[in-house]
Amino acid sequence: MKLEKGEYYAGDYDVAVVGAGHAGCEAGLAAARLGMKTLIFSISLEAIANMPCNPHIGGSSKGHLVREIDCLGGEMGKNIDKTMIQIKMLNTSKGPAVHSLRAQADRKRYQMEMKHTLERQENLELKQAEIVSIGVKDGKVDFIETDIGAIYKIKSLIVATGTYLKGKIFIGEYSKESGPDGVFPANKLSNCLKDLGIELIRFKTGTPARINRKSIDFSKMEVQKGDKDIIPFSLEDEIKEFNQQDCYLTYTNEKTHEIIRENLHRSPLYAGKIEGTGPRYCPSIEDKVIRFSDKPRHQIFIEPIGLDTDEMYAQGMSSSLPEDVQIKMYRTIQGLEHCEFTRPAYAIEYDTIDPSKLKLSLEYKDIDGLFFAGQINGTSGYEEAACQGLIAGINSFLKIKGKKPLILDRTQAYIGVLIDDIVTKGTNEPYRMMTSRAEYRLLLRQDNADLRLTEIGHEIGLISNERYNNFLNKKQNIENEIERLKKQVVKPTDEVNNFLKAHNTSVLTTGSKLAELLKRTEITYKNLEIIDKDRPELTKQEKEEVEIEIKYEGYIKMEKEQVEKFKKMESKELSEDIIYSEIKGLSLEARQKLDKIKPTSIGQASRISGVSPADINVLLIYLQMQKNK
Repeated sequence: MKLEKGEYYAGDYDVAVVGAGHAGCEAGLAAARLGMKTLIFSISLEAIANMPCNPHIGGSSKGHLVREIDCLGGEMGKNIDKTMIQIKMLNTSKGPAVHSLRAQADRKRYQMEMKHTLERQENLELKQAEIVSIGVKDGKVDFIETDIGAIYKIKSLIVATGTYLKGKIFIGEYSKESGPDGVFPANKLSNCLKDLGIELIRFKTGTPARINRKSIDFSKMEVQKGDKDIIPFSLEDEIKEFNQQDCYLTYTNEKTHEIIRENLHRSPLYAGKIEGTGPRYCPSIEDKVIRFSDKPRHQIFIEPIGLDTDEMYAQGMSSSLPEDVQIKMYRTIQGLEHCEFTRPAYAIEYDTIDPSKLKLSLEYKDIDGLFFAGQINGTSGYEEAACQGLIAGINSFLKIKGKKPLILDRTQAYIGVLIDDIVTKGTNEPYRMMTSRAEYRLLLRQDNADLRLTEIGHEIGLISNERYNNFLNKKQNIENEIERLKKQVVKPTDEVNNFLKAHNTSVLTTGSKLAELLKRTEITYKNLEIIDKDRPELTKQEKEEVEIEIKYEGYIKMEKEQVEKFKKMESKELSEDIIYSEIKGLSLEARQKLDKIKPTSIGQASRISGVSPADINVLLIYLQMQKNK
C-alpha cells in the first residue's frame, strides 16, 4: 500500500465497524465472538450505546426484536436486564401475539455496562476516531482511514453511523452541525460514500426536553408503576425483585395547542429549514397538533433517565420549536407549571442510504464486503438498529469464511420482516417496527423466540452448548406436556364438574381430554391443575408455551398453512443475472423496480411496490421457459 504524506499504516483487521451505537455494538460483538479480529470506531467513546432519545428498551413489537437478538446470541437483552429501573409487559389485555416487554433504562449505567462488555470482549478493540475514507479495490472493501491519517487494512466493513452522518441540530431559528447530545458529527464520510456511488438521503428525528425532577409536581399526574411479576428480556437471565422507579402520565391541553399553533412559523420544520423526512409513527408535538387537530389532548409520559440524576424525560413532547416557546408550552401542562429545563428539545437531520441498494444480508450490492446497519439504513429505534447490527456482524463473518449469509425470512422472525421490508420496498421515512408489519404474528411471538431462533444462533456459534442443551430440554418438555394433555382424559366426576361450575363454564356429560378443556376461554393451565393430578414440574416459560400452543392451536395451524404457501413462492429463486428490461410482458414500472432491487425469489419480487400479480405471472412463465431450455 502506497501511503500519502500524513498517513501511517495502523494494522490489519478482519472486520471494522464505524459507529458504536446499538447497531455498532451488536455488530462488533458478534464478529469478535465468532473469532474475527474486530475493530470498532466511535467519534466519542463516551457515546457508546447512547440513548439520546427515550432511555428505554423494548415496547410494542420492539420487545420481540430484543428477544430475537438474545436468542441469536446478541447482547441488548442481557444489557437492559442489568440496567433497567422499571419493567412492564405491554398489551396484556390483548392476545399473546402482541405481548411485548418494555423496560426503562438507567441511561448512563446502560452505556457503561455495554462499553465495559466491549472492552472485555476477546478479539475486539475500541478506538476513538472519525473515519473519513473507505478504500475499495477491484470492487471490494480494502481499507479505511481516520481523520488523523491512520490506515487500517480490512476484509469487511460495517457502517453503523446512526444519526451522526452530517448531523445537524435544529432548535427554532438556531441550528448547528452536531450529533446527538452535542457530540461531534461525522461530516467527511458522506462525501466518501458519494464518491463510491452511494446515493444519500436526508432523514430527521427529534427528542423532547429534559426536565429537572425538583421542578415537577407529580401529585397532579397519574402514577405508572412497573410490573410486580418481573420477566427478563434475556432467557439466560433471572431477575429478582428490585426497587422499580415510577413513571407518570399527564396530558397536553388546548392552551398547549394554541401556543404551538401560534408559533408554527418559528418551527424549522414548517419554515422549510429542515430538508429531511421525519418519522410518521413518532411525530413531534407540532405534527400531532396539526395532523390530529380534532384531539383535545395528547398523552405525555414523564420518565426517569437514571438513578443518579434528577433529569426526567417527557415522552410525547418531541419538538424543534425555539426554547422560549418550548418552555411556555410545557408550563401549560398539568404538573409542569413550574418546570425547569436541563436540556431543550431539538430535531436532528442526518444522512442515510437507500436500503433497497442492499442485499438481504445487509451487504451493499455493488461493493463486496461493505455492510450497512442501523439508522443509516433508514430505520428508527435502538432495537431496529441492534438487530441489523447483529445480522451484519454475523454476515461479515460468514462472508470472510466463504459461507452462505444468514437471511431470516418473514416467517422466522421480526428481524426478517424488518430487513425484508427495507431492502425490498425501501423507505421514504424513518422505518419503525410494528406488529402490524408481520403477516404471521401468532407464530412470531415474543414468548417463542427461543424456539424459533436458538438453533440458528447455536449453529452460527453465538449460543453456547450449555444454553443450547437447556433449550433442547425446554423444547422436549413442552412437546411432551402438549402430547400428554391431548391424550389424558378426565371423567365427568363431581370434582371435575364442580371445578367447571366454579369457573363459569359448562359441565361434562362424557369424558374430555385435558387439552379440550384448556381451549375453553375460562380455563387456564394454572387453574386446570386442580383436576390435573399427573402434572409434571414445568418452568413458568414452559407452562406459558404449552397454554398458548393449545389454546390457539386452530389459528396457529391456519398460519402454518399460509407459511407453506409463502415458502413455495420463496423457493422459486431468481438469478441476480436476470435483465428484467429484456423480459417481454412485464410492465415498465416492474422492469425498473426489478432491475433495481434484483430480488432473490418470486416471493420477494411479489412484495416490491409496483410489481403486480400480472408481472409475477410473467416471471413464473419466464422461469418455466428457462427451466425447459
